[in-house]
Amino acid sequence: MPHEIDAILLEDARFTLDELAHSCHVSREWVIERVQFDLLLNEEYSSSDPATWLFDSRNFMRVKRIIAVERDFECNPELAGLVADLLEEIEFLRTHLKAIEPKQR
Repeated sequence: MPHEIDAILLEDARFTLDELAHSCHVSREWVIERVQFDLLLNEEYSSSDPATWLFDSRNFMRVKRIIAVERDFECNPELAGLVADLLEEIEFLRTHLKAIEPKQR
């Protein structure tokens, strides 16, 4: 029996508030609260109307990370955001290090 899979290329993805909340299995209020805490960063938050917000793939991955940290460590949103910041920085530094390692050999 074939299974249909809906997939999108995350790199090009844009999510509305409801789409992001649905994709990450959280409420729209959860997302709005994290935006108000400045945990989700995006230039497209210029409007205070959540119905006009658009989220990109970076926000999607960040929400997933924050959810995991809040759940695993039973911490508040601000601490989860800080941990997400640190994890993203570690990822960036590892990628940068891998890019320069072959040049040093």
